[in-house]
Amino acid sequence: MSVMIAGSVALDHVKTPHDSQQNLLGGSASYAALAAGLFCDEVHLVGIIGHDFPHAHLSLLESKGIRLEGLERSSGASFTWSGEYHNDMNSRTTHSVGINVLENWVPKLPAAAAAAKIAVLANMSPDNQIQTLDQLQGASFVAADTMDLWINIAQARLNEVLKRVDLLVINDGEAREFAGTGNLIEAGRRLLAKGPRYVVIKRGEHGSYLFGERPEQFFACSAYPLESVFDPTGAGDSFLGGMAGWLAARGLHQPTFADLRQAVVHGSVTASFTCEAFSTHRLQRVTAAEIAARLGELQAYTRF
Repeated sequence: MSVMIAGSVALDHVKTPHDSQQNLLGGSASYAALAAGLFCDEVHLVGIIGHDFPHAHLSLLESKGIRLEGLERSSGASFTWSGEYHNDMNSRTTHSVGINVLENWVPKLPAAAAAAKIAVLANMSPDNQIQTLDQLQGASFVAADTMDLWINIAQARLNEVLKRVDLLVINDGEAREFAGTGNLIEAGRRLLAKGPRYVVIKRGEHGSYLFGERPEQFFACSAYPLESVFDPTGAGDSFLGGMAGWLAARGLHQPTFADLRQAVVHGSVTASFTCEAFSTHRLQRVTAAEIAARLGELQAYTRF
């Protein structure tokens, strides 16, 4: 079963307490697509890049089986992000954002991407998410991510998106802001009331919460414990991509709450690899055996 992932494909300039690197492969869709590809054989990437986008990044994506027919090439400059992580790795400073080719982008889905049973609206503007939704023809499960920028400047459009998706994935700070409450359990229920059937609140190193339609449908998943975090950029996107890829690999295009519990665990383990190196450097080397080992360890750590 195929997965369609639409979102940003970017160049990142990242500084951490350990090191700094320029022109790294970044963007929400890049991380999500590579993560989904760890489980699923057919992943369609929809996005846009500029003239300055390195061929090596495209070759990497293609080498992992990511379909790039939906990746538009532009004569403009690629979307870029420059940021710095501080000593605790939980806080970062954004130094600059170059919207560039994303400013006037309208997603265009090839037929195979539009026909995918599972669709991921990775972090991008609500307008782009709606434009993508309007082109989907085969999707029976749609997941969407968002961020504080869109909550602040495009909340009305974001609310339209939530009425049309099955799953919202959002981090804890943004969930509190969007729901208007400091309590994450209450925030999850309020976000469900906006339209999606399921909500996942990502809590970083503390794991995640999954909320279902009924009050008793609640699942708390631990994060895989890492002794050190090198670069957390893209971990949340990898989490969502891992969830989608695992569902697709098992043909679960109409997942139950029980299915999503398993998907969340697989997403959590997938995200742990992303944090161990710059950009997608660790994610692109992950093996099925490594995923299985961490799943077993996480189960042992959390069983009681």
